[in-house]
Amino acid sequence: MERPNKKSTFVFQAGILAAAGMLVKVIGLIYRSPLLSIIGIEGNGYYNAAINIYTIILLISSYSIPSAISKVIAQRLAFKEYRNAQRVFICALLYVLIVGGIASILTFVGAPYLVRKNPNAVLALRVLSPTIFLSGFLGVLRGFFQAHGSMMHTSISQILEQILNAAVSILAAKFLIGLAADGDATKRAIYGSAGSALGTGAGVLIGLLFMFGMYRLNGSIIRRRVAKDKTWHEESYKEIFKVIFTIVTPFILSTFIYNCTTVINMTIYYHAMDYKKVDAILASNQYGIFSGLAVAVVNIPIAISSAMSSAIMPGVAASYVKGTVAQTRKQVSKAIQMTMLIAIPATVGIAVLPKPIMQFIFPQKESLDIASGLLAALAVTIVLYSLSTLTNAVLQGIGKVNTPVIHATIALVIQVAGLIAILLYTELDLYGLAAANVIYSLVVCLLNQLSVRKHLEYRMDVVKFFIKPAFSAMIMGAVVFGIYHGLMYVLPVSRLVLLVAIAVGMCVYGAILLLIGGVTEDELWDFPKGELLVQIAKKLHLLPDWEAPINGNEKKRKRKKRKKKK
Repeated sequence: MERPNKKSTFVFQAGILAAAGMLVKVIGLIYRSPLLSIIGIEGNGYYNAAINIYTIILLISSYSIPSAISKVIAQRLAFKEYRNAQRVFICALLYVLIVGGIASILTFVGAPYLVRKNPNAVLALRVLSPTIFLSGFLGVLRGFFQAHGSMMHTSISQILEQILNAAVSILAAKFLIGLAADGDATKRAIYGSAGSALGTGAGVLIGLLFMFGMYRLNGSIIRRRVAKDKTWHEESYKEIFKVIFTIVTPFILSTFIYNCTTVINMTIYYHAMDYKKVDAILASNQYGIFSGLAVAVVNIPIAISSAMSSAIMPGVAASYVKGTVAQTRKQVSKAIQMTMLIAIPATVGIAVLPKPIMQFIFPQKESLDIASGLLAALAVTIVLYSLSTLTNAVLQGIGKVNTPVIHATIALVIQVAGLIAILLYTELDLYGLAAANVIYSLVVCLLNQLSVRKHLEYRMDVVKFFIKPAFSAMIMGAVVFGIYHGLMYVLPVSRLVLLVAIAVGMCVYGAILLLIGGVTEDELWDFPKGELLVQIAKKLHLLPDWEAPINGNEKKRKRKKRKKKK
């Protein structure tokens, strides 16, 4: 059974990026637990207040750069305009030099005003400010390689970034808390949060150095392509800057609104708690549990959709600009299917076992019950955010860059109104934040899907993409729930039992999905290690008899036989 080389397909590239993204999230969660023990709930609250503001500024200055630049460069590479592609790269570096530099300086100087509701987070935010400048250059380099269809460089840089982030965060937090040993608990928490922020900067720096090294290694190939380029029209730097500005700006606005809900929700929450006469430190601690624990766990499976979005962007942009809309629809369909195959079971798994999962990652008893409840409440956002993130990338890829901005704005207005009403007129508090996340992601998801359907004349296969995975996931959920609680009576070792239950659940989900035709044999080939998965599935008789064979010649013979019978 021979298949075409998969390494050039966006599914394969997305698999690499997704695997790296999952590993990065796992490393992040693993180190967050010991870090939380060092800096405490109070220090975690200060760190999250600073990181939320940092994230918003990063969104404005450079977060959208990889996707935007990969789209612009991919459009030129589609017509083999290597000289223009290189000019785009140079202009992008100048763009982030100016914008990132200004943003970094303003963050450092304006830190007391940016976190005025939580002044103890000022030091952490100032430590984070140089990272904003470095992140812009890292984003441009990642976008450059993504446009060339290579996610491996981005993946390795992300892993290196997170490993150093974890190591430096823990060591720096310990060291700085030691310097503040003679102070009170709040002072130690402030210094601990600053140490955690220092790790973020160290991670970005090592990622940037790695990507720069990879660019230098590929320098001769890049120069050779540029020298051989016979493009009749060489774009001026003025034209390119105009293109970058018109493309990057909507990307930034969309991503900004899409992600600034975190800061807006945090601000509304603090004001509401102040109105209810809740102690400021208690409110900060509670918010830290929501954003630093529950949201952090939910973001692990959502990383799959982010990887798929990054991988699909260059292909969608290139195929659409060349007029091959049918190919664009095919890419979109495959991306949605692959994303939902992971997002739906992740949602069910987290919903049925929130406390064991939270205890596995963050075993701190004082926050376990609250964090577990919030995790269960946020589970459905995995599907909603995954789909909305992916459709955002599709709309941006086909040139409808303003559409996600409009949708995100509408969703933001609706969720803000909902959150204010919930916090003021109910006692849900943290669960009100979870409800706001559900509202926002649902509105964006629906609006994006309507636009994709309109502009691409594309209709999703609801049965295959949603109903079959959901049916398989529900059975999986029941099995996982039963195995976990059953084994806990026999062997009360929560972490070991959870791993066994998850392993069995994955097998059950995959088996049912194959038996009901949720994934065909051809589609299974596109998975990482697809050949091995097909062989295992056939040995276990999990592929239905009507499944089309892999080999193209066998397919033709089958069709001829059916025609003869008719």
